[in-house]
Amino acid sequence: MSDHLASSIEAKPRRGLPEQFQEKWGPVFRPELRGNKEMEHLRDSGKSGNALTRYFSRFDDGALIRAAFVGVLIGSAAVLGMDLRELVDRNGGLWPSAAPQPFEQGVTVLPPVIDGGDAGEQSADPRRFVTTDRTMLRNPVRFTLRAGGVLSVEGAIDPGASARFAAELEARGEYVSTVAFNSPGGSLEDAMAMARLVRERGLSTRVEDGAICASSCPLILAGGVTRQAGAKAAIGVHQFYAAEEIANPAQAMADAQMITARISRHLDEMGIDPALWLHALDTPPRALYYLTPEQLQRYRLVTGPITLARN
Repeated sequence: MSDHLASSIEAKPRRGLPEQFQEKWGPVFRPELRGNKEMEHLRDSGKSGNALTRYFSRFDDGALIRAAFVGVLIGSAAVLGMDLRELVDRNGGLWPSAAPQPFEQGVTVLPPVIDGGDAGEQSADPRRFVTTDRTMLRNPVRFTLRAGGVLSVEGAIDPGASARFAAELEARGEYVSTVAFNSPGGSLEDAMAMARLVRERGLSTRVEDGAICASSCPLILAGGVTRQAGAKAAIGVHQFYAAEEIANPAQAMADAQMITARISRHLDEMGIDPALWLHALDTPPRALYYLTPEQLQRYRLVTGPITLARN
């Protein structure tokens, strides 16, 4: 049957059939024609490849290498551009506003005394009464439960101290009635958080004879429902400063004002006269304004009478 059809195809041109019919359907019935078509396709491909080779042969090797290098640079720039766009979208802009930096107060143990500034009041100088080992005060704060339900808080208020303080109260809070401080201060955020925990649990606070409560420590002392200070206790304040340098002066000023407002609000909520913090604002970070017994009572930082210490 196939031989008959093939013979018919060969005969059709002699009977006047269109040549295009023979070109289209002839290879279907004649394998040798299919082979010829495939060979023609390969020759055409070879001609195209030769043409491409002849095209690039017109350029020297240096020009080709430079063109390839430029292509790599363009591709790298495109990838970096996409990465930059993703980073900008994630950060909210190419130049996002700086987030407020955490503020801390120095942990210099027993810094020098400073005068009362514009108020004209003379700072006290109780440093001679402080008997605590200064090396111990520089270490991160630690908690010790003593007899009579007194939880001793000694050392620098390091970042994370408030979380450890909360865990301590959660574990042994039922035995605690008073929190006694011996600290040169430290993190403002942790100090205010610790004060809130003290107030929420209805605890009393105190600074014993020979102990110091300076810098941010008085903010925790303010949290007690009743607050006491020994006649030979050292309680002082000074300016806070950023834990990390802020390059933008306007941002630094805005952050400082915000923190000052938070401290004033904190003292007011605890029943303390916010005017106490004016002494801190007048005092450089490397000095300390030690509050007198009269000032401690006037600003309500203590709730009981204090006997003046004698040499």
